[in-house]
Amino acid sequence: MEVSADDRFDFGKMGYGCKHYRRRCKIRAPCCNEIYPCRHCHNEATSVMTRPFDRHELNRFDVKQVVCAVCDTEQPVARVCTNCGVNMGEYFCEICKFYDDDIEKGQFHCEDCGICRVGGQENYFHCKKCGSCYSVNLRDNHSCIENSMQHHCPICYEYLFDSLKDVAVMKCGHTMHRECYFEMIIREKYCCPICSKSVIDMSKAWKQLDEEIEATVMPEEYRDKKVWILCNDCNDTTEVCFHIIGQKCNHCQSYNTRAIAPPVLPQ
Repeated sequence: MEVSADDRFDFGKMGYGCKHYRRRCKIRAPCCNEIYPCRHCHNEATSVMTRPFDRHELNRFDVKQVVCAVCDTEQPVARVCTNCGVNMGEYFCEICKFYDDDIEKGQFHCEDCGICRVGGQENYFHCKKCGSCYSVNLRDNHSCIENSMQHHCPICYEYLFDSLKDVAVMKCGHTMHRECYFEMIIREKYCCPICSKSVIDMSKAWKQLDEEIEATVMPEEYRDKKVWILCNDCNDTTEVCFHIIGQKCNHCQSYNTRAIAPPVLPQ
């Protein structure tokens, strides 16, 4: 039975790709001259090589050759196969050498980021100071930190800037994987792993601590004990009464504090 070009296109769309992307091509990695379904497959394979100096990552911009998954023809990067004419990806970015059939992801190339993003360009804006695309809900509604995405997730240590996972922007402006953030909250860890500021509204917890401190009488030898503290939430330093349950910041009323050495006064 003769297969039409349209049928071949549909078969290719459903039958090819990897766990990362649906596409009708593979890439030749110029760094090691091997063929992989995508750069993430390459990086996963090379990251577990026995000899540490063999481990490396593929720079997406260096890819020059792709292999059509339908007819197995190797050729320069392009949207359409030069041999069988199949469209190797419904979404194609010549800059990133990126192919993907799942266009419902809303892929778009951000000129400022320099890479392709997902989620629909209308739903994101590029923050110049943070150096990354953020949800439009965060426009004028987040704490800017220079190059805030140019680091590894503080929980799982995966690089955030081009991660495939959703990213959470905390009140302090620092970022981490959304799934790592919720895992942290489930484990009742409410401070940013980077700067130690509270990541959620803790006013109810602070009120509960107020009540516990009021109901807990300290031994007489500790009742007049003073300590210097640094507040992780407002960065204020102050001298307060010591209590075994916690020390409260006099400036912002937070208990997210830590004891510090007394300041050295000038002679």
